[in-house]
Amino acid sequence: MRILWLLLLILPVVISIFENGNRIVSYAEEDSIEDEGEAEVEEVGTVEEEEEESKTTASPNADTTLLFVKPTFSGSSQMEIPAGLPVEFLVGFRNKGDEDFLVESLEASFRYPMDFSFYIQNFSAIGYHKTVTPGNEATFHYSFIPSEAFAGRPFGLNINLMYRDASGNPFQEAVFNETVQIIELEEGLDGETFFLYVFLAAGVVLLLVIGQQTLLSVGKKRSPSSRKAAPVETGTNNPNNVDYDWLPRQTLASLNKEKSQKSPKAGKQQSPRQRKVKRSTGSE
Repeated sequence: MRILWLLLLILPVVISIFENGNRIVSYAEEDSIEDEGEAEVEEVGTVEEEEEESKTTASPNADTTLLFVKPTFSGSSQMEIPAGLPVEFLVGFRNKGDEDFLVESLEASFRYPMDFSFYIQNFSAIGYHKTVTPGNEATFHYSFIPSEAFAGRPFGLNINLMYRDASGNPFQEAVFNETVQIIELEEGLDGETFFLYVFLAAGVVLLLVIGQQTLLSVGKKRSPSSRKAAPVETGTNNPNNVDYDWLPRQTLASLNKEKSQKSPKAGKQQSPRQRKVKRSTGSE
């Protein structure tokens, strides 16, 4: 009986020991699995970083420089680029190696400032295909125009130069990869607005001249009808009853003058009294 009681007392202790041992083994297995997962993640991250580095690898035998022509940039503060105006820059390439380099193209793009892998706007890539011999330099010009819709916001400006060595190995170097501010220029009066105002002023002057000429022509048409001609005593000299009121005054004066010239003079006509006196003297 004592032995049975001892076994009953020892059995729970043994069971607890086995459970704790299994728990420790399970925890150890979980920790090893987590460590393996972290190692895999780290390996994947290093692979991605190596791929990105391989994409932006620059040759140790080549030096590049960048100079902004429009706008000028001192480098002391964040660069400001005007929207809607051309941006021009020069990229210098120097071959300090022993073999030739073939500069293929140059491209630029706007990126999301918080994540430069996200493209906002791609600009056209310009192909040069220029060979730079050892010890020589070459300069390449590039220009683009930011959209006016981007005014007032920051963007990441990425400028990449692609070239190859004599063995055909490709290289891609980020000549410029920084955040810039797109601004909107407040200009007082540009050329387009000036010519618009000039054309508006010319149109107003033309309308005034046309209105003045119209008023003058209407006044000239109304002036002959408003001034009525003086009444002319036609009597028996107008047998056809012609209405001369519509004729101008000068025409009526000329007609009356012609009539007076054709009719006998008033001085030659004798009154009836004179004719009577003349008859009485003749009878005597």
